[in-house]
Amino acid sequence: MRGNEKNRAAARVVAPSSVATTAPSSVATAAPSWVAIALAACLAACLAACLAACLAACNPREPGLGGGPGAPEPSGPAWFADATDALGLDFVHDAGTPGSYFMPESIGSGLALLDLEGDGRLDIYLIQNGGPGSGSRNRLFRQGPDGRFADASRGSGLDVEGRGMGAAAGDVNNDGLTDLLLTEYGRARLFLQASPGVFEDATAAAGIDDPAWAASASFLDADRDGWLDLAIANYVLYSPTRPCSDQAGRRDFCGPAPFPGTPARLFRNLGPRGAAGAGAGTGGSGPAGAGTSAGAGQAAARRVAFEDVSLRSGIGRLAGPGLGVACADLTGDRWPDVLVANDGKANFLWVNRRDGTFEEEAVLRGVALNGMGQAQADMGIALGDADGDGLLDAFITHLTEEQHLLLKQGPRGHFTDWTGKAGLAAPRWRATGFGTVFGDFDLDGDLDLALANGRVKFVAGPSPAGRPFWEVYGERNQVFENDGGGRFRDVSPREAAFCGSRGVSRGLAAGDIDSDGDLDLVLTRVAERARILRNEAPRKGAWLLVRAADPALGGREACGAEVILHAGQRRWTGLVQPGLSYLSSMDPRVHFGLGQVAEVDAIDVAWPDGSEESVPGGPANRVVVLRRGEGRAIERAPEPARSGGPVR
Repeated sequence: MRGNEKNRAAARVVAPSSVATTAPSSVATAAPSWVAIALAACLAACLAACLAACLAACNPREPGLGGGPGAPEPSGPAWFADATDALGLDFVHDAGTPGSYFMPESIGSGLALLDLEGDGRLDIYLIQNGGPGSGSRNRLFRQGPDGRFADASRGSGLDVEGRGMGAAAGDVNNDGLTDLLLTEYGRARLFLQASPGVFEDATAAAGIDDPAWAASASFLDADRDGWLDLAIANYVLYSPTRPCSDQAGRRDFCGPAPFPGTPARLFRNLGPRGAAGAGAGTGGSGPAGAGTSAGAGQAAARRVAFEDVSLRSGIGRLAGPGLGVACADLTGDRWPDVLVANDGKANFLWVNRRDGTFEEEAVLRGVALNGMGQAQADMGIALGDADGDGLLDAFITHLTEEQHLLLKQGPRGHFTDWTGKAGLAAPRWRATGFGTVFGDFDLDGDLDLALANGRVKFVAGPSPAGRPFWEVYGERNQVFENDGGGRFRDVSPREAAFCGSRGVSRGLAAGDIDSDGDLDLVLTRVAERARILRNEAPRKGAWLLVRAADPALGGREACGAEVILHAGQRRWTGLVQPGLSYLSSMDPRVHFGLGQVAEVDAIDVAWPDGSEESVPGGPANRVVVLRRGEGRAIERAPEPARSGGPVR
């Protein structure tokens, strides 16, 4: 999100002197031969990417793809219907004082989908941005047996005020209850779930200290020790005393260009070692408190301690205006990496070196820039196997004046700008995207794509007197249908409920809200109602919903696991990672549309600790729970040790 600035530099932004980001001299200098090799590889990659992009631009768009202005109207019934009122969700977002042009007002807020009671029904947490003293509190909605939502905020401990941005959900103390990380302008807060629907603020006790502008966050098991660590993408060092205006001198929201970026944060979960100082048990690799008395064990299990390893890991050594974050194995070595979407600067890909440190390899692996070698305004991130080749691809949203970016993985660990070839370069309309999700909405066996859109700067001036302040920033959302081969068709005009009205959309999360086997959407908009979009698409096939859990870790979701379905010659790959999209946390279960497949032959799981198992398949159209240790072990050759390049 850059306003009028068109900075295309690929160089990284260095944090201000107030933030320690300079690498020690022992790791800041690499051997000349290593530098020469890296520079040669970078130059070759950039030249190849530019040539490919130029050739693609010279060729006509493949028929039937995209759907720019003048293309035939998409046929068929709409996939989504607005079920907000029918399901009882009553939440209006507070963005602060209209006309103050306080930059955080234009950036938030998101949401979280989570299962509070373990009953298989998704509950919803919605975030306010009105600020302290506004009276606008975040709200928790619990889903009842009838599928309707009731406000469960009072007494939950989550009904807090603030400049709320986003949320990440995960069980950080392995007690079987989902906890919540809330990001805000100026801080992040950790809430531990003590009993179903009741949370305690454990921020200070747990050692979570992030005084920056915290944006998207995601949990991961960075060291594969069974305890969820935390990655936070931090935005810019914003100063409200510096006003911004458009070329005509009219006051408007600032973009990130006038302000220094800030480094991302990585907090390592110390597990029982960290909780020991607070009275927890110190032994074993299971949930904290093992080996203590029942009462002490329950108390200890609620405690958790994190250590800020941002600098030591390398992730905190480079600053960038981070908005989106995605944690997954993006190199094929079964260790989670961290992708940070930077707003107007080159993205970061922090590759896990398996020793507690990460190396920045975004340029080398093709995710730093677009195919023309340009840094864009990167916001939300979706991960999914868009073309069915078994590798996770990445989709990143951008400004109205830019193109969104589809990064196809292949060979493993390397990505190519596939936007044009996928039919995504010529949509029906252009818009500034934030939240984005992959999902097989029509159950035909391939991943479709949804985008939540809304501008950050006006085009022709502010709203006239008497009109809503945010009206001039409103844009329509978008939906793209996959043709089965990784090429997309813009079907937005037929989706009146989701795409028909203009708004300033931000958060977007997908999940099976109504437990009918297809993916629904929850959408947040600045200064408007949050909405539930119920999936009513005509079904083109069967489905499977997979929950991957580890009994040794309190039965929590195996965050970071990959789930692979086999049926004849077909294969589907899914990821257990709710912390995607933008400022949002999604259904932690992995959803698969199967098309005409009625039975699955086998289900393989690559667990977060690197082990792999296979279990028999079975009939489709059901929820499957996979428990680590219950399948047949899959033996594979160990990955070679990673070469020790510098932490740059």
